[in-house]
Amino acid sequence: MNKKKNRLLRAVLVLTAVIILVPALVIVLWSFTGKWPWPHIFPATWSLRTYEELIFGTSPLPGLLGSSILLASIVALLSTVIATMTARATEIYRVPGRQLIRYAEFLPMVVPGTVFAMGFQVTLIRAGLNDTMTGVVLVHLVCGLPYAYAIMTDMTAAVGDALEEQAQVLGASGTKAFLDVTLPQLVPGLLSSFSMSFIISYSQYFTTLLAGGGQVKTIALVLVPYIQSGDRALSSVYSVVFVGSALIVFAVFEKAVKRANRGMQQ
Repeated sequence: MNKKKNRLLRAVLVLTAVIILVPALVIVLWSFTGKWPWPHIFPATWSLRTYEELIFGTSPLPGLLGSSILLASIVALLSTVIATMTARATEIYRVPGRQLIRYAEFLPMVVPGTVFAMGFQVTLIRAGLNDTMTGVVLVHLVCGLPYAYAIMTDMTAAVGDALEEQAQVLGASGTKAFLDVTLPQLVPGLLSSFSMSFIISYSQYFTTLLAGGGQVKTIALVLVPYIQSGDRALSSVYSVVFVGSALIVFAVFEKAVKRANRGMQQ
């Protein structure tokens, strides 16, 4: 019975890997393609035009990656911190109106994206924050915060505060008890919240376009027009960079978190 389950699990994993990797390989192949007419199985010609455009084009790659990663990192950090504090307020301290807070957190997921973005743009214009990095951070924060809050709510409820209270009984201050006892247990949730908020911000197009007014450049802002134009080669090379850069950021962040955990345990 166990052998059958293991085989089924392996088959599912192999199928999942194929479903993910085959389209990714096709995108990589398209990025080197000059012409690929139907019904040819392989490209008719090869070209480095897309990579020349990527490096030397109107939107240089280093600037795009820098602004995209910086923007998404700021949004992810703010989302994780706010979500953690809000989750502790509703799950540990039981603040009045916590049901209303839970409901309000998920409103951005209920309201249609176009309606939300246009309404938020009006608010930013009145506040003088339209076409600025700050305005884009705020609109991305509202988009990513519900997901971070949902993760941290479940994580905070699972961890509880029993060990933290015991540490305070033994003489630790509230801050020290949280940092030394509770925070290490919340690390998986913090990592998940950061990752989810990062990728939501990193992939935002319409909200970035409205709030940033074209002044705040991100890789998603450049990628979508290429996809809509039908230039598969250029859209593929930007897609490769988009996915690859996000994976690299996740890998670096996860490694940093593991090092921090080891430092706390020593």
